[in-house]
Parts: sequence; C-alpha cells; structure tokens
Amino acid sequence: MKFKHKIFNIFQLGLITAVGLSSCNKYLDINPPSQIIPEVYLTEESQLAAYTIARYTDVFPSHGSWSFGTFGIDGNTDNMAMPNLDNRFIPGQWRVGAEGGDWDFSNIYQMNYFINTVVPKWKEKKLLGNASNVEHYIGEAYFLRAYVYFTKLQALGDFPIIKNVMSDKDKNILIEASKRAPRNEVARFILSDLDSAITLLKTNSPDGKKQRISQHVAQLLKSRVGLYEGTWLKYFKGTAFVPKGAGWPGESKEYLKSYTFPSGSIDGEIDFFLSASMTAAAAVADAVALVNNTGIIESANNENPYFSMFGAVDMSNYSEVLLWRQYNQNLVTHNVPVYQQRSNYAVGLTRSMVESFLMKNGLPVYASGSGYHGDDYIANVRKDRDGRLQLFLKEPGQKNVLINVGAGTHYTLVEPYPSIWETDWERRYTTGYSIRKGISYDGLQTNNNGGYTGSITFRASEAYLNYIEASYEKNGNLDGKAEAYWRAIRTRAKVDPDFNATIAATNMSLEKKDWGVYSAGNFVSPTLYNIRRERRNELMAEGLRLMDLKRWRAMDQLITTPDHYEGFKLWGPMKEWYTAAQLKYGASSDQSVVSDPALSIYLRPLEVRSNALSYAGIKFAMAHYLSPIAIEHFQLTSVDGSIENAVIYQNPGWPLVAGNGATGY
Repeated sequence: MKFKHKIFNIFQLGLITAVGLSSCNKYLDINPPSQIIPEVYLTEESQLAAYTIARYTDVFPSHGSWSFGTFGIDGNTDNMAMPNLDNRFIPGQWRVGAEGGDWDFSNIYQMNYFINTVVPKWKEKKLLGNASNVEHYIGEAYFLRAYVYFTKLQALGDFPIIKNVMSDKDKNILIEASKRAPRNEVARFILSDLDSAITLLKTNSPDGKKQRISQHVAQLLKSRVGLYEGTWLKYFKGTAFVPKGAGWPGESKEYLKSYTFPSGSIDGEIDFFLSASMTAAAAVADAVALVNNTGIIESANNENPYFSMFGAVDMSNYSEVLLWRQYNQNLVTHNVPVYQQRSNYAVGLTRSMVESFLMKNGLPVYASGSGYHGDDYIANVRKDRDGRLQLFLKEPGQKNVLINVGAGTHYTLVEPYPSIWETDWERRYTTGYSIRKGISYDGLQTNNNGGYTGSITFRASEAYLNYIEASYEKNGNLDGKAEAYWRAIRTRAKVDPDFNATIAATNMSLEKKDWGVYSAGNFVSPTLYNIRRERRNELMAEGLRLMDLKRWRAMDQLITTPDHYEGFKLWGPMKEWYTAAQLKYGASSDQSVVSDPALSIYLRPLEVRSNALSYAGIKFAMAHYLSPIAIEHFQLTSVDGSIENAVIYQNPGWPLVAGNGATGY
C-alpha cells in the first residue's frame, strides 16, 4: 500500500482507516498489526505522515457536529454550568464500572506500533523521503504517545508504562506489563517522550499552516505536564494520591513496597517538574508574540485580531495559535457558529466566572474605588471591566451577524434577551450569561451543522501563564521574566498592568465563589490566587479548568460545604424582560421554570425543582479527584482471574465492586 506524497490537513485523514488499528484484546488492547497493515507499510515519508495525522481525531479535542465544541468542555466546573450536573459532583452517583473506563491502551498501542516499527528503520537509514520531514513525523508519534499518556495521568494517576508492542499470546507477559508505575514516573516518561519530540520536530511543521504538531506545541505541552505534576505532588503531598503518601494503594503490591523517588524525595520531584515547566514555557513565550487586542467588538472586517482569532476560518496567520483544526464547508463541518448565535448549547457562564474579572483599573469589583456599575443589567456588568469580559460576554442587542446576512438558515441577527425558560438545549440560556468567544459574524456559518470555523488546539498564551505559575510555585516569588509575562497578558487584556495593586486590593473571603481560591480546603496566598485568576480569565471556555482544579486540589471544601451554581441577577430589574409564565417557580412543582428567589436573587439553574439531585448544591468526594478502574481490568490482570490477585490496585476511595460509589478516603 502506498500513498502519493502530499501535505495533509489536520484531522481530515481520520477517514484513512487503512492505518487504524482497531483493538479487541482486553488485556492491553492488542490486535496483531499484520492483520491490518501490509509488512511493507511505514517505509516512506508520506506513509509516516498519513499514519500520525490519522491519530489526531482520536486524541485532540475539537468541535463536533451537535455540541458547543471545545468551548463547552469547561461545562460542569465553577466556570460554566450546564442543565445537568455531572456525577463527579453528586457523591454516590459516580460509580465503579463493570468494564471499560479510562483503563484503555488502544491509542498507546497504535503509537507504540509506529515507534517500534519506524524508529529502527530510521536508525538504519531505511526510510525513503526528505530526512527532516521523516524525523518530524517520528517526533509527532512521540508527542502523540505523550499526549495520550497525559490524559491517563490526569484520569488515573499511577499507570503502566508500556513502550513496546507485545504479543497477545502470552497472558503472563501482558499481566506483568499491566503493573502500575507511580504517577511521577509516568509524568517523567511523558516528559522524556516530549524531549524526543522536541529534538525531532521542526519549529514550523511541514504543512506550513500550523495544522500539524510543531516544536513549540511539544514545548507547550511539556510546560503543561510539568506544571500539572509539580502542583499535584505539592498539594496532595502526604495523601494516598501520591507515591509514599499515607494510604497510597501502591504499597499494597510487592513490586512497589520499596519504591524510592528518582530525585530522592517528593520535594525533589516537585522541584524537578516545576523547573521543567518553566524552561519549556519560556522557550515558547520568548519566541511567540501575543496577538493584538484593539478592543473592537462588532466588526465585519476583523479589525480585532484577538477577538476574531477564536472564530476564524483560517487561523494560520495568528502568531499565538500553535495548532488548530481546519474544517471544510464541503467536507467536515460543525454546529458551533449556530450555537454561538443562540444559547451556547445550554453552556452558560457562572456568576463566579463573570465576577472574577477585574475592572479595567485592575481592582476587583468589590474593592473601594473600583467603579463597578453593579449587576442589575448585563450591560452594567460589562461596563469598564477587563477587556476580555467586554469582548466575550454577550449582551442583549449586540449584532450577531454582520456579513452575508440571511445566507444561513439558523442565524440570529441581534442577541436576544436570554431565553432562560427554554428546555431545548439549542435555545436554553442556562445561566443568563453566555459567551461570544469564537463567534463568527458571517451568516454563511449559520447553516445548520454547516459551520467551518477553525478550532484552536494549543495557543501560546498558556505558556506565559504556565511560566508565571510555575515560577511562583517553585520559588515563592515571581522572577523578572514572570512579571514581564504577566504585564504583557494584562496589557493585552486592557487591564492596568500593575498586578501588585490587584493583589493588595484582594479580599480572599470575598473570592470564595472561585474554587481556585482554595487548595486542600484552605485559602492560598493572594498572590497565588491572582495568578490563578489570570489563568482563569485568559483561558475561559478553552477546556483546561477541570485539569487546573484537580491539580490545585481545589475542591476539598465541597466535601463539607456544598456550592451553588448561580447565573445573572434574575430577581432584579432584569425580571421585567420575562412574562409571568417564563418566571414560574416553586420547588415542589414539576412546572417550575426558574429557581425560587428565596434561594437567591441570582438564577440557580440546577435548583429549579427539589427532586433534582443537584438541588442541594454541588458536592464532592475526595476519591473523585481520580477515576475508578472498572472491575474487568482486575480480573484480566490476575493469573487466576480473581480480583484479589490482580497486579493492579484500585484508586483511593473507590471500591472493588461494580456499581458502587466512592466509599471515602
């Protein structure tokens, strides 16, 4: 099998099933590749290119047909609420599965097959094609394996490190390979793969349009992984969620009883990961400039690069975009532009998210002299605020379509009053607060499921934020580079760059709606909180919030004190926007539409009826920081099929009984 040489667009080769290795073996998802791929495959450049890019759709988040795409990933966090509360926040409802779950090796196997097959040929100079391009595609494979392993690290913590393709004929070999490695070892393995990728990848990928992985993308992911593991180890230190911590289940297995940290201590590991994060983040931030924010909102001519970047059809010319997915009007489309013109597919910003944005003078909304105009109307909320809130928070009366008016079938010319009474997710404004991040002013985008705006996978501003946070977490202060990065982000946001004035004006007791104010149930320092605030505001609706909350250990307080998602101030002057039928309430009534004002003057979208599991608020269980492992995997990793003799162990607080919820920790 051969492919003609060409440049492939990101994700569009997901249809090349000839290189898709479907897996059926339940041990390590193994299916002998010789059944699928001829032995002469993976011998020349275009074949390598086709194989790696075919994995993009399996690995990276992107916009989909009937969803809010990447802009909706932060739903069910303190940033964004949805009509249904995730079971993560309803203790007892998230349960151990009988089979399936995150314990899966299909994508890992596919990348191991590529690396095991191609790297020996590369070292022996047996691959055909441009040498630098060949190296680049090998670098992509190392990156993709690292990316998949990072998803496993976030979900499960300790995880097997498997580098080779193995025969599925010997059960004992597969069981041995299933042994879990301590999470910090998994993170070190990820960084090692990323170092290989960084060495092999080009600064600018061969496609020339930033639709394939590049060296900067690998450096950014390295900074993300280093920051994730460094802060996880720091905030979970001493608990069962880190190696050698009290009750760590790894010590129940003989192969981990004498485990020692590579650096000699958990503190050494923390320093190692934070240092790695800083170095990798600086490599990106020093090389890639932030795009300009003119402050312009409604413009048919894309006069504001920062605003238009998120909803552009072609994102290749924005310096800050490092990797993006391109769609095609005639081939691959999505529905995000339609939902941007409506209700964001029922994903609404929380009051907590909106109130976290500073005033443009750099002061919190509650601070003396801030000039805050209150929240009686959405227009007041936006006035004189951080430029990002002004740009990206919807307000009734704003233009939604400026060009090709009438060309689409589902466009909304002018932003309406939030339809909070709707039950249809396509029209329901869950919190009353909705975003414009990613909106397109082109009516051609609003044909039902016919949108073709791009979707950002990695952008460079995260590197600025990663460095700032890693610097402070590692050293307890900000170095000159971190300060310069922070001022650059605030200046672009059109907020006074004097972050020290913000820190001085911060009252932590008034910031409690932001879960990022906590680590392990306690307030962090005002400086660290404001670093987290900056990250929250800049990366709003970009799918990284749950990752951050987990590594900060920022949900312990929900174990004892439930929180309540709130939206806009419904029970103020804005109630006049609605009819009596649209404001019907009463907890015991199945006809209730909105929450009772006795609960709060702010709309509580998950507390409309008392029979809802979310009515009592958002709760948490310590075990929920990690996912449970399904029972079938214990049976399959045991020589006799018994759960008690499995070489793997369950995550803290989760039982070894399918259908049961977390028992605590």
